[in-house]
Amino acid sequence: MHWGEDPVLEKHYVPRRSQRTRSVLTFFAEDAATHTLLYANADLSKASQNREVIAFADHWKNLTGHDPALLIFDSKLTTQAVLAELDDRKIGFITLRARHPGVTRALAALPATARAPVNLGRAGNKTRRVKVHDDPAAQLSAYPRPIRQLAVTGLGHDQPTLLITNRAQLPARQVIQSYARRMNIEQRLAEAIQSFGLDALAGAVPLNVDLDVVLSVLAHTVCAALRRRLPGYGSATPDTLQRRFLSTGGIILNRGHEIVVRLNRRTYSPVLRQAHLPETISVPWWEGRTLRYEYA
Repeated sequence: MHWGEDPVLEKHYVPRRSQRTRSVLTFFAEDAATHTLLYANADLSKASQNREVIAFADHWKNLTGHDPALLIFDSKLTTQAVLAELDDRKIGFITLRARHPGVTRALAALPATARAPVNLGRAGNKTRRVKVHDDPAAQLSAYPRPIRQLAVTGLGHDQPTLLITNRAQLPARQVIQSYARRMNIEQRLAEAIQSFGLDALAGAVPLNVDLDVVLSVLAHTVCAALRRRLPGYGSATPDTLQRRFLSTGGIILNRGHEIVVRLNRRTYSPVLRQAHLPETISVPWWEGRTLRYEYA
């Protein structure tokens, strides 16, 4: 959201304010395995926002040589026509479907035997029992072919949660739990807002905001890589890492081919000593010099 005067920006819905206002629309993608933000674009407009998922798929293919296997996103991200384009490229997707009155009436008229019980795993070795109506040939208004639809009851909503996917062979449990993990990206965004001020726009020029977003994603990725190596800090937020580790002072010793960073002694120095960090790091763009850390 833009807070200044005279912004030349489009109006978008801002969840934090529950209103449409002048703002910059930003697209984020998170890796499901590592929960790391790996792609962002703040140079979006209303005209291009529906195709940003295609732009991400193209970006992924340029990097890896193949399309992404499975994309999971909110129902408002794109259109049914773009969903068909993803299906044509054999890219799997899982997304929500809006609860239209006609759909909910049809589901309410189904007999109880049409819903199968499914146990979902929860934290602490607990389970949640839900009921699922799995329709392999649901129809959408602008999707050119039948699509699989899962109507899930028992998730805490008055009406069933509707999931659609083009992956017919995925077990219903896996579809539901995979979509539930999409909420992790909201946690990553909350961390970026808390630690890097991600929601504070640098100005009304989208290019400036795009640079801020890219730098935030890079910083978040570095912090995520660090916390995975620190014993007991696997879920620490970037601002915690900054206070306890990254802000540590010290001295730099230039020994010619080797650069030594000697860190000052702090309360959390024993954690760094036990961390899974390499003893020396070879830096190619530093004429092959090695970097080594020492702890006072």
